[in-house]
Amino acid sequence: MDELLPRSLTPSVLAVLVRRGADFAAAEDAVQDALVEAVRVWPQEAPRDPKGWLVTVAWRRFLDATRADASRRRREDRLDEEPAPGPAPAVDDTLQLYFLCAHPSLTPSSAVALTLRAVGGLTTRQIARAYLVPEATMAQRISRAKRTVSGVRFDRAGDVSTVLRVLYLVFNEGYSGDVDLAAEAIRLTRQLAAAIDHPEVAGLLALMLLHHARRVSRTAPDGSLVPLAEQDRDLWDTGMIAEGVAILQAALARNRLGEFQAQAAVAALHADAPTAGETDWVQIVEWYDELVGLTDSPVVRLNRAVAVGEANGPRAGLAELAALSDSLPRHTAVAAYLHERDGDLPTAARLYAEAAHKAPTLAERDHLTRQAARLNAGLRR
Repeated sequence: MDELLPRSLTPSVLAVLVRRGADFAAAEDAVQDALVEAVRVWPQEAPRDPKGWLVTVAWRRFLDATRADASRRRREDRLDEEPAPGPAPAVDDTLQLYFLCAHPSLTPSSAVALTLRAVGGLTTRQIARAYLVPEATMAQRISRAKRTVSGVRFDRAGDVSTVLRVLYLVFNEGYSGDVDLAAEAIRLTRQLAAAIDHPEVAGLLALMLLHHARRVSRTAPDGSLVPLAEQDRDLWDTGMIAEGVAILQAALARNRLGEFQAQAAVAALHADAPTAGETDWVQIVEWYDELVGLTDSPVVRLNRAVAVGEANGPRAGLAELAALSDSLPRHTAVAAYLHERDGDLPTAARLYAEAAHKAPTLAERDHLTRQAARLNAGLRR
C-alpha cells in the first residue's frame, strides 16, 4: 500500500483543495477521508491517476462536510461545483503549502507545529520531542492552530524564517532515522534557494548537505550508532561536502550571519578535518559563541560545552556544563562523555547508564547502554 500512496501526494492534494477555496482544517479532514477510501478501494482497482482520484474524492468529502455544517452554508455557492474528473496537473505544491501554513494569523511556533503535522507527516509525539515539550502540550498547540486558521482564506503566505524552521525540523527528524524525510527536506530547500536570494536559505541548504554527506557512516551494519569520532570518513560524500562548503562560503561572504550559516560553519569544520584528532575545536567553539549570541539556545550551550571540552580539556567542558540545567536532553550523556575523558570512569559508567534510560530513541539507548557496559567491564578487571 505504501507504493500506492506515495508520501508526496498528501500535501499536493491538500494544496489543490486549499487553492479551490477550502479552509485548511476542513481540507485536511477531507484528504484524510480520501486516503482511508483509497486504502479500501485501491488494492482491488488502482486508479490510473492517483492524484486526480484523491482530489476528486477529497473534494466530494469536503463538499459533503460543508453542506452538513450550518455555519458554512454561506459558502456553498462557491464550493458546490465539483472539479471535472481527469488527470490533475503534475505540479509540486509542497513548498507552496509550507508557506501557506506559515500564515500571519499564527505564531511562528504554532505555524511550525501545524506544518510539521499536516504537511511534513510527523506525528504529534515527534513534533513534541523536537520542541522539548510534553506530547499533550503539543497536541493542544496543534489543535489551537487548526482552530485559528479554520475559515481563514490563505491569500497571504507566511514569512521565510518560519518556513526555514519547518524545513530544518523536518530534516532533523528524517536524519534521526524515525521518518526518512531528510532527502525531501533537501529537495524543498533547493527549490527555495532557487526562488529566493537569501543567505539563511543558503545557510540551511549548506547545513543539510554537510550533514547528509556523512549519513551513511552514522550507523553500523547492525543498525547501531557510530559516533562522529569513530565514523569511516572514506564513506563521506565528498561531492556533497564540496557543494555545501561552496554554498556556505558564498552566503558568509554577504556578511549577514544567521543561525543556519553558523551551524553550517560548525558542520563544515567537522567535514574538513581529515581525522577526528585534527578537528579545529577552537574555531568550532568560536562559531558556537556566535550561535549563542544569535539564539541563546540551551541546546546550543550544551553543544558548546562539548566543544569547549575538546578544545580546552574535559574539566573546562564540565565547568560549562555545570551552568546548564540537567533536564536538558542529552545533558547526562554529555556529562558521561566528559567524565570519561577526564578519567573518572566509575562516574562516567553510572551516567551512561542513566542517560540510556532517558534516551529519546532506541538506537541512542542501545549506544549508551553499550558505553556503560564497556566501562563497567574495564572497571571489573
